[in-house]
Parts: sequence; C-alpha cells; structure tokens
Amino acid sequence: MFFLDDIVIIIGLSAVVLYLCHRLDLPAIVGYLLTGLLTGPYGFKLVGNLEAVTMLAEIGVVALLFTIGLEFSFRNLVQLRRTALLGGTLQVLLTLLIAAAISHGLGRPAGQSIFIGFLTALSSTAIVMKLLQDRAEVETPHGGSALGILIYQDLIVVPMMLLLPFLAGGIEGSSNDLLVLLAKEIGVILALVVSAKWVVPWTLLQVTRTGSRELFLLTIVMIGLAVAWLTHVAGLSLAVGAFLAGLVISESEYSHQAMGNIIPFRDIFASFFFVSIGMLLDLRFLAEHPGYVFLLAAGIMLVKSLAAATAVLFVGLPIRVATLAGLCLGQIGEFSFILAEAGRKYGLLSQEINQEFLAYSVLTMMATPFLFRIAHPVSEFVVRLPLPGRLKRGSLPTAGGKRAHVKDHLIIVGFGIYGQNIARAAREAKIPYAALDMNADLVREYRLKDEPIHYGDATHEAILQHVNIRQARILVVVISDAAATRRITDLARSLNDRLYIVVRTRFIQEIGPLMDTGANEVISEEFETSVEIFSRILSRYLLPEEEIHRFVEDIRSDGYAMFRNLSKHATSCPHLGACLPDMDLRSVRVREESALAGKTIAGAELGKTFGVTVLAVRREGDIISIPPADLALEPEDILFIVGPPGKIMELETVLRGERS
Repeated sequence: MFFLDDIVIIIGLSAVVLYLCHRLDLPAIVGYLLTGLLTGPYGFKLVGNLEAVTMLAEIGVVALLFTIGLEFSFRNLVQLRRTALLGGTLQVLLTLLIAAAISHGLGRPAGQSIFIGFLTALSSTAIVMKLLQDRAEVETPHGGSALGILIYQDLIVVPMMLLLPFLAGGIEGSSNDLLVLLAKEIGVILALVVSAKWVVPWTLLQVTRTGSRELFLLTIVMIGLAVAWLTHVAGLSLAVGAFLAGLVISESEYSHQAMGNIIPFRDIFASFFFVSIGMLLDLRFLAEHPGYVFLLAAGIMLVKSLAAATAVLFVGLPIRVATLAGLCLGQIGEFSFILAEAGRKYGLLSQEINQEFLAYSVLTMMATPFLFRIAHPVSEFVVRLPLPGRLKRGSLPTAGGKRAHVKDHLIIVGFGIYGQNIARAAREAKIPYAALDMNADLVREYRLKDEPIHYGDATHEAILQHVNIRQARILVVVISDAAATRRITDLARSLNDRLYIVVRTRFIQEIGPLMDTGANEVISEEFETSVEIFSRILSRYLLPEEEIHRFVEDIRSDGYAMFRNLSKHATSCPHLGACLPDMDLRSVRVREESALAGKTIAGAELGKTFGVTVLAVRREGDIISIPPADLALEPEDILFIVGPPGKIMELETVLRGERS
C-alpha cells in the first residue's frame, strides 16, 4: 500500500501540474520534471519509495523506445547507417574532446576529464523522441538524423562502461571484453533479422486469426520483453533491446495495431521516467550556485548543439537540417545518469561533482522543449545567412524524409462486401483511398493484390493517424460492431472536425447516437435495402425521377419512419413499351473511327436516316440536354437517343465505325 500511495501522489500531482502547464502553454515534459522536483527527496519529500519509482521509470524508457522502433523498420535503419555511423561517431568524439579538454584545463585528472566527456557526449533518446513524436517529426530529415545519432550513442554506452576501470586506473577490464561483446551483438542482430523476416510475422498472423485482442496484446508484450531480455543478456541496455524489438515487429503488417495497444502504457510509464529525473535535482545546490550552474548548462547545450550540427553537416545534409538536428541534441541523456552511477563506484565522480552534474543535466532536459520551439525559426535564420551554396544545399538528398501520405482521400473502415464495393467504385472514379480491417487473412489477401489496406483496429488513434485521418476528406464506416462504430466516429471527429463521416448501421435506433457523436450521414441497413428496392420498382413504372428522389429523401430525412410521402397524383406507366410502342431509350458512344465524328447533329441527319431523336449529349462529365442542331459530335460523346430498337442498332454500328 505504501508504494500505491506514492503512485497516487505522483499521478495526482502530475495531473495538476500538467493542467497548469497547459494553461501556461508549457510543454508536458517540463510539467513532469517539476512534479519530480516537488515530490522528490530535495523537494517536499512526498514520495518515499524511490527505488520503485526508478523501476517504473525504466519501464517507461523501454516502452518509449519500443514504440519508436514500431514506427521505424530495418529499411529505415539501413537508410540511416551513414548518419548513425559517421555522424554519431563524429558527434560523440567532438563533444567528448571539447568537454574533456575544458575539464582537464580546470585541473581535473585525465581519466576523470575523459569520463566527464563521456557524460556530456550522450543525449536523451527518451526526451528527443517523445518531442519528435508529439510534433510528428520522427520521419523528417532532421528527425531521422537525430535518431541515427541517438542510436549510435545508446550503443556506444556499452564500450564506455567497459572503459571505466581503465579511466579509474584499475586493471579489471580486458581487451577481450570488447571482442566478446562484439560477437554477442552480431549474434543478436542475426537472430533479430531472422525473427523479423519469418518468425514474428508468422506468429502474429496466427494470433490475429483468433480475433482475440487480449491474445494479440499479450503476444506483442511477450515479443518486446523477450527481445529486450535477449539484447540485455548480450550486454546491451534494455532500452536498445526494446527499440530493436519494435523494429522486429515493425516489419510485419500488424505494427500499427501494436502501436495502438501500447501507446496508453507508454504514456503512463514514460511520465514516471521524467518525474524520476526531476527528483534527482538538489534545489539547495542550485540555490547556492545559480549563476554557475545556469552558465554551465547553457555552455554545454551550445557545445553539444554545435557538435551535432557539425556532424550532420559532415554527413552531407543541408545546413537547415543540421541546425534542427543540433538543437534537438543539446541536452544530457538518461544513460549519462547510469554512467555517472557506475563512475561513482570507481571514484571518478565526487559527491560535489555528481550533484553539479545532476543540476546542469536536469536544466538541459527542462530547456529542450523550448529549444524545439525555436528550432525552426533559428534554422530559417541560419539559411538566410550569406553562406556557401554547398552548405545550404548539402551534398546528399535529404533521405529519411517524412513518409508521403495521400491527402483529400477516402478512408474505408471495414473491408467486407460493402467496403470492397466502395473501394471498387473509388478506384474506378480515381479517388485516393485507404482501407482498414481486423481480418488478418483478408488483409493479407488484398495486400497481395496491391490494395491499400492495413490491419488495425480503428478505435485506436494510432491506427487512424497511420491512414492520415487529419488530411482525409471522407470516412466511411461499414462494420457490424455498433459500439466500435460509435467509438470510431467520435474519435475521427475529434481528430478532424472537417471530415465528412458516413456510417452504416444495422439498426435504426443507432441513428440518433451516431449523429450525436459526429456522423454526417447514417445509413440504416434495416430500411435502406427496402428504400433501394422500392425506388427501383418506381423507376420501372416510369415514375418521374424527381418524384422518386423526393420520396427517397423524405424517408431518409424522417429517419425511415414511413413510406408515406409519395404523391397520390403521380402518373405511372409499367414500361416504355406500354406508353410508346415500338420505341426504346438507349445511350450510345461516338467512336473516333465513326464517319459521324465531327459532324453536327443536323449534318448527320440522324432523324432522316435512322428515325431517332437525340435527347441529350454527355461530354466529359457534362450533360447537354436538348442539344442544338449545330452541335458537332465529338469522339467519346455519349448520345441519349430514343427510337425504334432496330434503327438504334443500325446507328450503333455507324457510331462504332463499323460501317459508313
């Protein structure tokens, strides 16, 4: 119960602080860090079980890195290899050398100075990727560059840990340790590639065939934890393992469904990570040395940003991308705290230096959201400077850019008969569309046919975001689950208030609730079939089209209440032959090979030669009713004609160019 008290205090105070931050237009991460300051051992000491909070914080980092891996793929990672290897190496070396040189110049031993360089070189994957995700910039050129460097930093932590005994002057380390570690990492990577290619997709296919959401969620968590554990055994961090686990699942077509299931857990546990960071700061130390700590934090952010920007420029990306990436990476990272704790055991950090490190590290983390806000204006300012064109353009194309999404498109939720028919009509009309369905076999079948269909539960925001709901024009929901239909409608409306939402429902009593949640049109399956059948019956009796439409609209607008608005004075005729004997009404197309193409209606003498009358002409989607005699017939025109069936057939052969 004691630990439960701590959780209630943290979550309750976080809610209050986040509300205040929202009113003051401050980033959420700042709110979490402030919550840590207030509840921690250097604040009001409201939380006693700090070890449990730290454990939850580690889970938060794992969940965050797992979702980042889900958004990426091995293909994206391969594209980032130049940025990760070349850019990451250069960024770490530049930052390490500058920080170590300054520290050594202040009179500290060489080993301790290099160790401080280690601490300074690392940036916060958790904070940077959370902010990039919130701003939808993970897949932008600067987002990809930042991620590549962050991945390199997370991997380089392990060799840094192995070097600590040497820096402290000990002999515990061995050069063989690095070789063993390298061999383990190669083995893990090979196992992950095999899993991503064959094992995980097959496993998830079998799970999704069961239709059990609980089993799917448990399987995703099991895969994530298993891969994280495997990489941890190989000597890598749990966070890196979680990222690789996300990468493995991202290779399957179920990654976005996994994202929708994991996001709520990620947000809760990630909040504990940021709160735990805030708990580390000793406000008394900050109060005693405010100018020194703030100046040190500003200097570190400047050095780190310049080093990262230089590294990205060296890779060959434009200066605008380099500036944005540099401002992203100016803070101290969460793995620096792990290194600092290990360094204290080897005597590389005294208590005073450690508290100094904690103070400026937390300040750099708190400043990061504000750097993100000014990043784009600063980058635009840099681009306007009189710099060489090569720097502005870069020597490489901006690979890793944001994934192209269709805009102004149609989204179809449910790909049964109704959804397939809608997709077929959209395809014929050249309307861009994307479909969602929870039937794994059906999705797999139609993806092989190049259908733009995705596996996913549309009640999750991540799934709708994946099909770019914010840029869509129309959403059509044609599933049989009434409760899920209401949730999808409500969620879609909250994500895009301009969206036109059409919903199919089986029961008439669902019309009201669906309209209340944001649907523009609700089609009731119970009555729509009857309306369609009866309207076709009326058309066969040649009831005027206007009266049929008015009749149908009256029924729909009245909630399909009754079939009672048909005019009692309407005239009817069972078929055209009964009213106009020996006559027929047809549409015929003018082909380019026809002898009549280019002639006017009068010049073609259709009435004199064939005994037919042209009622209307359809040209490129426009209808020309009662066409004038001097209207020239053009290829691909569609003529609506009335006349004897035999004569119409003769005219068709001429219009097809089969005879003159």
